Amino acid sequence: QLLEAKASLSLAQTQHALQLQRAKAQMNNMVPKKQFEQLQSTLREEQCKTQQLQESLHQQAEQTSRQLVRTQEEHEHLLQAAVEQAEGLKHSLRSAEAVLAERAAQLRDAQVQLSRNKLLIEDLRGENRGFVMALQAAELKQKTMEEKNQLLEEQASALKQLIGKITPASLS
Repeated sequence: QLLEAKASLSLAQTQHALQLQRAKAQMNNMVPKKQFEQLQSTLREEQCKTQQLQESLHQQAEQTSRQLVRTQEEHEHLLQAAVEQAEGLKHSLRSAEAVLAERAAQLRDAQVQLSRNKLLIEDLRGENRGFVMALQAAELKQKTMEEKNQLLEEQASALKQLIGKITPASLS
């Protein structure tokens, strides 16, 4: 029994020594109360700051989201306006192309008419040259006729004078 008691005592002493070492180790790891309270106060302050930062970030995220929605709506309106403007420009371009095609057709018609008119003018010039030559021939003929007429008138006048001289002599 004594040996058992000694063994139990020795075991109890060893366990006590181990517990004492653990307690010392825990004591070494423990922070003093005042420092612990300061750390708790700092922790609460940091938690408040963290919460304020989270709320601020949440507000900024909501504001950014609203701004993004507004910007997206503005871009959609601008895109719609650009699409409408492009449609208007396409319509204007088609109208202008139709007007240009019509004008080009008119110009082609005018060019054809101008070519016909040039041919007519050339024909008329040819006819005119024929008329000028005919006129010149007629004028030459008329001049010749006038000269013959003048000659005939001079001969008639000479005959009249001769008759005028002969007639009183034959009456007498």
